[in-house]
Amino acid sequence: MSSLTYDIVDSRIMVGRCLRRSWRDPEAFFTALMLPIILMLLFVYVFGGALRDHGPYVDYVVPGLIVLCAGFGAGTTAVALATDLAGGIVDRFRSMPIRASAILLGQVAASLTRNLLATALVIGVGLGIGWRPTTSVWRWAGALGLIVLFILALSWLAAAVGLLAGGPEAANSFTFVLMFLPYVSTAFVPTDTMPSVLRGFAENQPFTPIIETMRGLWMGHTSTGASTAHEALIALAWSVGILAVSWLTATRLFRRSTAH
Repeated sequence: MSSLTYDIVDSRIMVGRCLRRSWRDPEAFFTALMLPIILMLLFVYVFGGALRDHGPYVDYVVPGLIVLCAGFGAGTTAVALATDLAGGIVDRFRSMPIRASAILLGQVAASLTRNLLATALVIGVGLGIGWRPTTSVWRWAGALGLIVLFILALSWLAAAVGLLAGGPEAANSFTFVLMFLPYVSTAFVPTDTMPSVLRGFAENQPFTPIIETMRGLWMGHTSTGASTAHEALIALAWSVGILAVSWLTATRLFRRSTAH
């Protein structure tokens, strides 16, 4: 078989292993799946009446919940990879005729799969409780493409953190950082409701243009007043930048940690 064929086979095996591992940890697996539903109902029915501005709050909050759940899922990936390194399973894999790249690709692909499932739940529950995007098929495709790119970037970032953390406990703190950042963005309230110092941070961190691009593609307008095209360019720049830096960092860290 060719080198590419071996890479595909090894990666498929590693992806299957990571997904089976998720399924065999029902507490973490169902938490990741139930979290989007619980947060959706909480924000729409508990906080939505107070936060509603122009139109139903569910129309505003769906993009924010998608990135929030993506951050939580990426944190899970960092912990899983750090656990594998600490437990010695990665060394065992390296002693087998398995491509080293397949070990990382398996974690990232499994992360992408889990996060896309969580995204589908957010969209499904949102549609069930009244979210009504006013958009075309092409705009839907653009929004979904951006989601895939951003989740992929976060997954590689999580892989880099898992390799750098030195242990599952340190990697677990990454989850809280990624879950906190969407709160200081336009995920749940517009930035003009924030103090000036906090507003500056919220408007210039990576989650905000991602959220605003999705909001513009689905609902036809952004909460910042900027055009969807403007937000999309910034969102793509952040996503591609995070993906490139994280991929390079993760691959180099992995080679260094297994070079013995």
